[in-house]
Amino acid sequence: MAGAATVTTRVARQARITELVSAEEIRSQTELAKLLADDGIEVTQATLSRDLDELGAVKLRAADGGAAVYVIPEDGSPVRGVQGGTSRLSRLLGELLAGTDGAGNLTVLRTPPGAAQFLASAIDRAVLPEVVGSIAGDDTVMVVAREPLTGHELADRFAEMAAGARQAAAEERSPAGRPDNAARPESAEHNQQQTSKEQGNE
Repeated sequence: MAGAATVTTRVARQARITELVSAEEIRSQTELAKLLADDGIEVTQATLSRDLDELGAVKLRAADGGAAVYVIPEDGSPVRGVQGGTSRLSRLLGELLAGTDGAGNLTVLRTPPGAAQFLASAIDRAVLPEVVGSIAGDDTVMVVAREPLTGHELADRFAEMAAGARQAAAEERSPAGRPDNAARPESAEHNQQQTSKEQGNE
């Protein structure tokens, strides 16, 4: 089916990306996009970049100094020092962070049930200089802040990252001309009220 474009879900597409990266020495997104196209999966550069980021893909150079190739870490074995890990962490904070707290040099991040391990993995993968390490439960992540930063200050930074990611996501979802579109329901409601008022005067 090479060359025949097919509609794929994000999960299926990312699964195929993982297979290709595991089987091939892929040096660029262009090379990966071509391999996907050969499988009938057409993908834009922006979508492919986002997929690689969500999968935690990194480019590593072999010990012999050869060209860097993409690697996707297995679950439970995050690759530390990932370039772009901060942007992924920001996006996950926007999606998962439900609350923060701090005491001493400890920061507490609250998530939906079952999401704490996922968020802690992203924090470890980002290798933030202000973070010593993290421990996750079911819905709570405890992060140790590196001195002189306090737990409250680190909590505020995580909250700011989450807020920025949520704002960016909202702007991305908003189509051009949204204010004009948003005004239409108000106009319709106004007309309905006006009609009701006129009927009441009859």
